[in-house]
This record gives sequence, structure tokens and C-alpha cells, in this order.
Amino acid sequence: MGNSTGFKEFQRELPAKAAPQERVAHNREFVGQYSDTQLRQQSGRCMECGIPFCHAGCPLGNIIPEFNDAVYRQDWEQAYQILSATNNFPEFTGRICPAPCESACVLGIHAAPVAIEEIERHIIETAFARGYVRPTAPVLKTGKSVAVVGSGPAGLAAAAQLVRAGHAVTVFERDDRPGGLLRYGIPDFKLDKWVIDRRLRLLEEDGVQFRCNTEVGRDIPAQELMAQFDAVVLAGGALEPKDLPLPGRELPGIHFAMDYLTQHNRRVSGLPLSETEIQATGLDVVVIGSGDTGSDCVGTANRQQARSVTQFALMHQPAPERPHFEPWPHYPTAVFRTSTSHEEGCQRYWGINTKAFLADEHGRLRALLVTDVTWETDVLGRRLAFTEIEGSEREIPCQLALLALGFASPRYEGLLEQLGVALDDRGNVRTPSDTDFLTSQPNVFVAGDMRRGQSLVVWAISEGREAARQVDLFLMGKTALPSKDAVGMFG
Repeated sequence: MGNSTGFKEFQRELPAKAAPQERVAHNREFVGQYSDTQLRQQSGRCMECGIPFCHAGCPLGNIIPEFNDAVYRQDWEQAYQILSATNNFPEFTGRICPAPCESACVLGIHAAPVAIEEIERHIIETAFARGYVRPTAPVLKTGKSVAVVGSGPAGLAAAAQLVRAGHAVTVFERDDRPGGLLRYGIPDFKLDKWVIDRRLRLLEEDGVQFRCNTEVGRDIPAQELMAQFDAVVLAGGALEPKDLPLPGRELPGIHFAMDYLTQHNRRVSGLPLSETEIQATGLDVVVIGSGDTGSDCVGTANRQQARSVTQFALMHQPAPERPHFEPWPHYPTAVFRTSTSHEEGCQRYWGINTKAFLADEHGRLRALLVTDVTWETDVLGRRLAFTEIEGSEREIPCQLALLALGFASPRYEGLLEQLGVALDDRGNVRTPSDTDFLTSQPNVFVAGDMRRGQSLVVWAISEGREAARQVDLFLMGKTALPSKDAVGMFG
């Protein structure tokens, strides 16, 4: 490494953020940039650790010590070449990834880990600024055609790899613009949409064709798609949200989180809305669910000037340190985290169970009936079952309830039903093994949340890359597309 003692000389430092009261007044990104000195110091913290567990902690297998070393030496072109060899979209993961690589960082055993995610973001933005990011499709084409259904991170990664292999790629997207959850699920204050459009222009220059406002299984029969293309990649995501079927669920004012976030993103982009408007302005908002989507709802409600914002979590409040049952180098899920949205204002309740949605005299949502709960755990602290605390029942004022409980499975009606692909016991598209992407149909492959269930953007990119490699092998009998050696080791 360029600085073999940097991890002892410098502390972990992140770029400055705009103050909460300033950033809630707009919907733009608000995280700043490192100075040249700070960036060199942070990349110099990467150790001579011998076995870089960060490689396996990253679902993409990013070659992290090597690009840290290149950044330290200020060889930006080499840093970009190393990073882009394993990651098609560092501008996405450098902004919205929870960084499982950092959880696997060897330095993290006894100190704060290397700021890998921020270094990634700086590498790709520097590469764009210096003109290193260019189309990569070969001049010679294979004559084979592939349809990719879905333009989220898995579909875009598959398309990028397949066009790089020389195939003709068409991406079908049911929405009016490509990007999937990147465009309509993640708020602009975390991922500005010009970042997506910049990458889409490069993919189009590579020859990828996008057909938007086209839902396969409705606008185009699935069998017609199979007849027109040599292979099909399913990357439509897990679209079925988990519901909360409680008394009063039918009241107006109760919405799935993704419906709320999609509307806000469309509004920020100046696009028309086709459904009844969902606005938090002047309301008491309760977000039910403690994950990233719930956090995004908190930040969005604050920007819409809600009267109050509250977030519920059924589980008890976790400790700030990783638990015994999630040791290093695994990514710890049961750790207390405060997002930038929480910093902007939010009352967080832990160990709380929603019992019913309550109506006012006009039949509109006015409050939630809740109880506190206590959890039974095993010897390692893992949750087993909860019990309601007697006498804790009460009402929480609420005129807008947002259900951020995750997603159950892909949507079966239409595309999957027409294809007749086999499903697993969770309702996801079944493949022969964890490292196989071929469905029960001979020329139909699957990647991302449709295959593995609701997961991270970085996993979707990894799945898209791996599926593309198998498609190329299927079409050509051989492939030069790279494969990650240890997919899922610490995922």
C-alpha cells in the first residue's frame, strides 16, 4: 500500500453534509466532497492486511485495496479501471450502498473501517470529470439478441455486460423512464436523477435500446418476446409489498411506502401523477417499518413539511455495536443506525406493535392503536417471539400512515404466469442453485430481487453481471465476461 502506516496516522472521516435545516428545504443531494488531502488520507488508511476480507464482503468482489492504493498515488485512471472492472455503476453504490465491504474491513476489527463507499464515489466522479468513462461495446457484433425485462440495477447491469459482449440488447421497462427503483424508489436527496440519466446515455451510446411504457405480459405477450429474442433476462424486481391487514386498513390515508416515494420522485422531476395525490404537508405522519425505505419516507415527509414524523419498529432497539450472532466480517443487521433522514427530525419508537387504524367522524384516518412489546431472545440475543405489555395500549395521532414493511415477492400475474417459470417456496423465480441464473425455461434467465428476493442495489448489480455471463455462455458456448469468485460468501 502507498501508506503502510496510514491506518495509525489518520482517523476515519466522512465528507461534510449540509445542515438538516438547510437540506430539508430542497430535494438535492447534500453530501460534500473530500479535499484532495482528506481523500489521500482516507485512502491511505487501507492496511497491508494480508487477506482483504473486503473483497468477499462486497457482493461484487470489488478489488478495494488496489483502487485505494491508486487513489493514494493519485493515479485516477488506474483507480477507475480497477473499480469499473467489477462494478458497472460505482456512481450508484457510492451513494446508496450500505457498504457491507466496510463491515468486512480488517481495520474495522479494532478501529473505524476504511471509508470505502465514499472513496468509490470520488473515483467515479473524478473519472467522469476527466473523460475516462466512455462507451465500451465492441465493433464486431455476435448477431445474437437479448431482451432484458426491467431497467432497475439488475437489468441495467445485465444489459451493460451483454452489450459489452457484442450482443444486441433491448431493455423493456413498464414505467415511462428507465431506472426502476433507482428512479422512482430512491429519493433525489440520496440519488439525484441526473446521475441515472448520465449512465443511461452511455448505455445508449453502447447500443442498448430502451422500450419504456411497455409491460411484458400485458403490452407484449411473453411468448412473443421469447420468439423474437435468442435469450431473455427477467429483472423486474420484487413488486408485491407486504401489507398490514388490520382493522381500519381500508381507511383513506394509509399507503404503501413505495407508492408515496414514487409520487414524490415524479413530482420532483416535474412528471404528471396518475393516482390520487399523497402529501404529508401539515399532517402527523407515521412510518411503519424501520428499514431504508422507511427512512426514505421520513426524509421525504420532512421535505413536505409534515407536522410530525414518527417511525415504528416492532423489534427492540438494537445496540450500537455488532451483536454476537453477527460477528466480523459479516454485515450486521441488528445494529442501531441513524440515517441522515433521522437527523432531520423523527420520533422513533422501538418495540411497538400496531393493533388498528382508527377513523374520525368523517371516516378518515386519525390515529393508530398501538401497544408496547417485549421480546424473548435466545442466548445470543436473537429475537424469537414478542409479548404485548399489559396496560401499554394507547393511541398515536396519525393522518398519514406509510407501510414500509418490505416486499414479499415478484408479481406473478402477467409475465411470470405466461412464461410458466417455476417458483420457489417464497414466490421468487426458482433457479437450480444459488449460483445459477437459468429458470425452468431453456432460454430464460433471471437476476436480482426476482430471484433472490428483496435485497440491496449492490446485490442486484452483482446478479445482473453474473446472469449476463451465463447468458453469454449459453449463446456462444464460451464467454470472456468476468465472474465473481466468491458470490455470497458474506452476503
